[in-house]
Amino acid sequence: MRDTTGVSPEEADALPRQVVHLFPGQGDFAVSPLVRAARAHSCVRTAVAEVFGEAEEAGREFGITPLAEALLGDSPPSGRDLAAATVGTAQLALFCSSMAVHRALCAIGAAPDQVLGVSFGEIAALTAAGVFDIATGARIACLLAQQLTHCAGGLTLIGAGECRTHALLRGAGCPELALACVNDPGETVVSGPVAALATVEEFARRQGVPASRLRLPFSSHHPSLTGPADAFAASIRQLAARPARMPVLSAVHGGPYGPGDDVRRGLANCLIRPARLPKVLHQLTTRRTALLLEAGTGSSLTRNAQHTLPPAAARAHAPLADPKFPWTQAAAQASSPTGGPHRPLEPSR
Repeated sequence: MRDTTGVSPEEADALPRQVVHLFPGQGDFAVSPLVRAARAHSCVRTAVAEVFGEAEEAGREFGITPLAEALLGDSPPSGRDLAAATVGTAQLALFCSSMAVHRALCAIGAAPDQVLGVSFGEIAALTAAGVFDIATGARIACLLAQQLTHCAGGLTLIGAGECRTHALLRGAGCPELALACVNDPGETVVSGPVAALATVEEFARRQGVPASRLRLPFSSHHPSLTGPADAFAASIRQLAARPARMPVLSAVHGGPYGPGDDVRRGLANCLIRPARLPKVLHQLTTRRTALLLEAGTGSSLTRNAQHTLPPAAARAHAPLADPKFPWTQAAAQASSPTGGPHRPLEPSR
């Protein structure tokens, strides 16, 4: 394969592409894009019905009311409704939504060559790669939700890169906060106690740096969370896992899981270790150009990828966030990343 370093976007269009599905964490989840897509596109509607249906039994084990009929009905629940429901409902909905987008993309000829999971998204990424089935992935999502109730604190999005964010934490005098995520060269997330987050948010604003609290009632990616992480690892230890059918990259693990890696422990490490997305994105494009498709309801990972990788190396899209995404079979085949000469999809704007 050709190295794409220095290749123009026009030249890159003629190169074979690998397809990568990106599975996001909990910070960018909304129900309405999934509902709109399911109403507009039969492949999405079918995938939603199938995936949520396959997860129903697992959800019932945790007291969660089946969601498929409600989401596909006339009065679907909002994200606020899901968050106020039984513990695990929002996490189960996010897991199933990501898997439904993944399955719909596969149905139109855009199946992945690799998958990449960010934090909570690792559960869906491993499921998409065949390590877990839908029911097992659903159970893992619900078991994690139970441990998150013990993770006091919150998370704040900072409009600055890693070095600047560390400087902000020092300047604000908040050693109890930890760098949780590096999303792209100009965006990070910090985690820790709510009072300390408020302090660093105010300090950042005085420095002209955007800072906004994520609407998540817990902390994560913090070294103090070893108790919940160990409990979560123990709770999923006996769940069946199979060899992956394709490479599974983890922003927390720092690259692809290998045959000797313990993916259950890897999932637990998402509670205590930072996620560094740019490092893993760069690993995707060393030899082949990439078509990155966000298997979620938002567009944060798409934007992070666009801010990290040059157009010659990768094109990124958020299908559910883009009303113009071509969900029809014909459009997908015309844009096939591996089907010879083609004109790939234009990046989401």
